[in-house]
This record gives sequence, C-alpha cells and structure tokens, in this order.
Amino acid sequence: MNRKKLQKLTDTLAKNCKHFNKFEVNCLIKLFYSLVGAVERQGLVIGLDRNAFRNILHVTFGMTDDMIMDRVFRGFDKDNDGCVNVLEWIHGLSVFLRGSLEEKMKYCFEVFDLNGDGFISKEEMFHMLKNSLLKQPSEEDPDEGIKDLVEITLKKMDHDHDGKLSFADYELAVREETLLLEAFGPCLPDPKSQMEFEAQVFKDPNEFNDM
Repeated sequence: MNRKKLQKLTDTLAKNCKHFNKFEVNCLIKLFYSLVGAVERQGLVIGLDRNAFRNILHVTFGMTDDMIMDRVFRGFDKDNDGCVNVLEWIHGLSVFLRGSLEEKMKYCFEVFDLNGDGFISKEEMFHMLKNSLLKQPSEEDPDEGIKDLVEITLKKMDHDHDGKLSFADYELAVREETLLLEAFGPCLPDPKSQMEFEAQVFKDPNEFNDM
C-alpha cells in the first residue's frame, strides 16, 4: 500500500476509533498488512481468515479454547464474510484491548451467545464451561459437575429467574462482580499479553522497519 493510501486509511480509521490515536492506528494497519502478507489484487477481499486469526489469538494472546477463539473471530468479523478486514481489525482490537466496561460486556455477551438469539442458555453455558474446564480424573460423571456449575452460575446471574441470561441479567451481574465478565471462558486478552502486544506494536516509528 502506498504512503498516500495508508495516510488516508489511517485518517479515516483514527476518526472513527476512540481508543487509538493516529500513530497507533497507523501501526495496527501496518501490522495487519504484514500479517495478511497480501498484495492488493483487483476485487479480492483482503483480510485474515479464520485460521490466520486464530493463530494470532493463540500465539499472541495465549488463547487455547477452540470454541471461544472461533467466537472471537465472529465477533471481529462483523460482516460475516469469513475474513477480518482492516476496518474490522482496528475496531475489534479497539474493544478487545482498550474497550470500556460497557463495550467489553457487549462483546463478551456476543461471544457467549452462541446462537445469537440474545440469550445465553443453559446449553450454551454447558458447552462453554465443558470446553474451558480441565477434565478431572475422578470417578463421577464430569458432566454432572458442569451441570452443577451452570446451576450455580444461573443462581448468581439470572436476575429475572427465567432460566437463561439476557444481556440485562449479565450486565447486572458483571457490574456487581467484574470477574464475571468472562464467566464462560477467556475471550479477552490477559493484562500481560495485552501489554506485550502493545509494547511490540506501538513502537517508535523509526524502529518499525525492523519488524
């Protein structure tokens, strides 16, 4: 991408992005194109496909849960074209790395709402918790333990007692106890990997050529 185009893209994205300044947006755009490694071809969608994106989540942010990584990819890929484009990349990272509690709640809820119906059902909780918990080598049926956990979670978070979590339930619970933000699996970067990522990407522009 030539300098003029890059400048224009940076300006446009920086205007719409409240969590990154112009320099940071510029760094993230450059990183994006170095990750995609694609030459602009006529009419071709340029972006990170599911595998490339999951690789970043795994290597850079230490995520290991396939189901959650898949959902994070969908959270970024707003137009559902199977590819995270540069716009989705910047906007996604804006919430992922620096979002306000409101933004993060909305994002996490979308990740956990597997079928997109606006609720987190018992089945969805069961699936996610089953995935994220380590299998305990014990005699009893491990599924039973997860079912118990789902019940405990519902008791704590289901304010209107309808047996599933609406966004209102979830929001209330998280405001009372922020740790519940990622109740069903880690879908945000931990502080350490976030700091390392930012330190690496938002370097002095003169050093940027070494990357």
